[in-house]
Order: sequence, then C-alpha cells, then structure tokens
Amino acid sequence: MESKFRPTAEGRIPFKIPGKEETHCSTYYKVFGDLNNGAPRVVLLHGGPGGGHEYLLSFSQLWDRYGLPVVLYDQVGCGASTHLPELAGNTEFWQESLFVAELDNLLDHLNLRDGPGFHLLGQSWGGMLGASYAASRPKGLQRLVLASGLASMPLSIQSIEQRRKELPLDLQNAVAKAVQDGTYEGPEFEKALGVFHKNFVCRQDPIPVEMMLSFKNLVEDKTVYGTMYGPSVFNCNGSLSRWTSIPRLENIRAPTLVYNGEYDTSGDISQVPFFELIPRVRWITFPGGSHMCHLEQEGGLAERVLKTVGEFLTQHK
Repeated sequence: MESKFRPTAEGRIPFKIPGKEETHCSTYYKVFGDLNNGAPRVVLLHGGPGGGHEYLLSFSQLWDRYGLPVVLYDQVGCGASTHLPELAGNTEFWQESLFVAELDNLLDHLNLRDGPGFHLLGQSWGGMLGASYAASRPKGLQRLVLASGLASMPLSIQSIEQRRKELPLDLQNAVAKAVQDGTYEGPEFEKALGVFHKNFVCRQDPIPVEMMLSFKNLVEDKTVYGTMYGPSVFNCNGSLSRWTSIPRLENIRAPTLVYNGEYDTSGDISQVPFFELIPRVRWITFPGGSHMCHLEQEGGLAERVLKTVGEFLTQHK
C-alpha cells in the first residue's frame, strides 16, 4: 500500500523525553508546501493514539487549495517515529504530557511559533491533545480545529456505548461477550467490529489506502493504543480512561472550529462541552458522516469537510 500524496520535504527530529533523557527518540514528519511563504502553518495531530499520520494526508490539499503549508508527523511510539514496545503497559509514561512535550519540540525545531504562527488540527485523540494544548495558550497559535475530538474520555465511552446499541442485537451481544471474557478475537466479534467500523468509523467503501495504512500502524504495534486506551474500542481501561479537558476549555483563546459526523463515534454528547465552554467556537455536524468524514466521498462529503476547514483557517480575525 502506498499513498498518492507526495510531501515537499520530510525528516526526523531528535526528541529528548522529559525525565527520560537516556531514551533517545525521534519524531518523523512531512511538510507539504513552503513553511516560509508567510501563511500560518497547519500542524495536524493524528488519532489513535498510535494511528500515525497517513489517514490525515488528504488535508495536505490545504496547501494547493488555500496556500497553507501543512505539517504532519507520527507521534512517538508509532509509524515512522521511534517505537518503545519495552514501555508497553507503563501508564505513568504514556500520558498526555509526553505528547505535549513532543509537539513543543516539533514546533520549536521547525520554528513555527514565530512570524505567521501556526494552526492546529487535531482529529479524534489528536483533538483531545489539541484542545489541551490550546488551553495552555501557546505562543503562535492562531486557530484550532477539533475534528471528531473528545472533550473527555468518560463522554467518549458513553458515545461509543450509544453507537454499540445501534448495532443489531446479535452483534451487540457478541461485543458484550467479548468484553466480559476479555477475548477480542473470533468470527462473531470480528463481524460485530467490522459492522461497527463500517457504520461509525469510516463509511467509505472501499476503505481508502491512507486509512488502511493507519489501521496497519495500530495492528503492528499496540503499545500506545493498548496502554493509553485499552484492548478494544469497547473497553477503555488505559491511562486515558479518566482523561478530561473540560476544566481547561474556557482558557482557549484561539478561534475554534469543532466538527463531527452524524454517525460519528465522537457523538454530540462528547462535543457539547467544546461548544459551551470554548469562548470563540463554531460547531458543525456533517450529515451522513462518521468518524472519518474527511475521507468519505458520498455526496461530496470529503470535499465539504476540506472546504469548511480551509475557509475557516483563512478567515480574518
């Protein structure tokens, strides 16, 4: 599998983990466009955690369409960045603070804070990270996009449970049995998971190559997802299980676009705090869309998502 999107530049950034300086890591990144063209740069934060950047590559079109340089990167522990399987299960290590430090390191290395500054677009877990980071009011942040993000993990768990209950009863039972037994294999559970994904995660058929590449990242190294989220989308018992950004949302000063899909695993219940507490915010729910509505072509949905994001990021304050 290979993506059709070709970067202008790519590289690796040395990353010293705070408190673990003896652990030598690097962050892999790609650039689309000219970082010095005078426009704010769009930094994309992928989901998972541990999903890698590939499924967000379609947002690289923000460069060709809107003149916005785009930076994508693989967070530490996945993709082409340093993997740390020896730290699987270490919930003290795999915390939000690790990824905040990595994002700070990337922004400083690429000198993105100065001049026109930068925008952040975080999808799913990336939206969680983006909201938390924006609440610290970092130097240079211009605008924020929370794409199918989650205001808190308890609200996310409720949202996923709501979607589970929309499955046919036999598939609901297969999921319940898997969670009870702690075994997430077997034809019945795999059928239920497949239907869940097709309806609520990515409705595009066939699944885009970029999405398959990110699924591959999650399958090949389960360290990050398994430790931070848990053994299955239906069982969140990792280090993020009680995570919340809600007390911090009022501190976000950047104009913010929140969006999700009609059939999203990030349902409305997990978006409401963003809308109620972020001071300057707009919320859109895309009809017919799921968690990956930026990849879904039916009815021109992916184009509408790109246009909505591009126009928001190029608005004058």
